[in-house]
Amino acid sequence: MTNDMIEKFVENKANSNQKVNIHFKSRETVKGIFIRSTDYEELKSKNFWRIVSESKVNEWEKTKDYNLARIFNGAEFTRLSETLK
Repeated sequence: MTNDMIEKFVENKANSNQKVNIHFKSRETVKGIFIRSTDYEELKSKNFWRIVSESKVNEWEKTKDYNLARIFNGAEFTRLSETLK
């Protein structure tokens, strides 16, 4: 996916810290939240995205520790979808 396509989806979901499904070309789907760090704009311009996986979201919300996040290449995404509540 292009960074513009991802950004359009993320901008609607990121403000509410809503979990999303990230589908990949060559790996299992990841559930998590996109986070904005100080390098968000730079990463976005290169189609890289900082994501906290579902298993670490509770800890992220308490600590805001950026070490809980992983950086993913948006070119590997096939689609993004909302998670069921």
